[in-house]
Amino acid sequence: MRTAIEHHESEPPGPVRVADERPWYATAAHADGITHIFEPSIDVFYRCNMWHVRGRDRSLLVDSGLGVVSLVGQFPWLRESPLLAIASHTHFDHIGNHHEFTERACHASEADILAAPTPAATLATRYAKLAMFERLPPGGFDESTYRVRAAPATQLLEAGDVIDLGDRHFTVWHVPGHSPGSIALWEAASGTLFAGDAVYDGPLVDDAYHSNTEDYVVTMHRLRELPVQVVHAGHYPSFGRSRLHELIDDYLHGRRSPGCPAG
Repeated sequence: MRTAIEHHESEPPGPVRVADERPWYATAAHADGITHIFEPSIDVFYRCNMWHVRGRDRSLLVDSGLGVVSLVGQFPWLRESPLLAIASHTHFDHIGNHHEFTERACHASEADILAAPTPAATLATRYAKLAMFERLPPGGFDESTYRVRAAPATQLLEAGDVIDLGDRHFTVWHVPGHSPGSIALWEAASGTLFAGDAVYDGPLVDDAYHSNTEDYVVTMHRLRELPVQVVHAGHYPSFGRSRLHELIDDYLHGRRSPGCPAG
């Protein structure tokens, strides 16, 4: 049986609709002041979840999408208060608009990629293809010239660091496996986990050039012990503790095939 990524890579894309006047990004409100931002015209396999958390003293943005359309251009309110843009990791679909923000953070082990995001280092060479789009962005998309803009980190994160929003506090978890600098953010008070691409409700990617399956197994065991109420991941819909356990157990038992999304 072919994996999802084999299906997408082996079959030529169908016709892609041209850009129109509809907004590029969409939002959905979640509980506890969390807003989900996403790019609905990107195929679900490659569509990054961006998460905005409004705090009393400052706000938090976890990941920033593909970068083919300005995020703050559509949502000027992202600059209405101090905001820290965090990269759960530095693959192209998660850091495309980081350059639009003054304060930027990532794990120290991937700071070099955020500062100099080449197509190979960000996985754009492998995954950033025309087939990602159900509708093209304004100006179209040329995979041969697509580049993520440099956005050097103003803050380097390590395991145990606390992101303080004034009335909310998120602890940084280092969760390598998908990539060496993958991080998750854990809010113990609410049981909320922003998991990035460490775990999501779809085929997990553990075969990128800097993935490490031994690290991934350790990460999964650690995440399974968290008293999670809700997981907001880097791709696909959010889910609760029982689904988290199912996804982790499936991976650990070897029942999930490596594949999409882009990471």
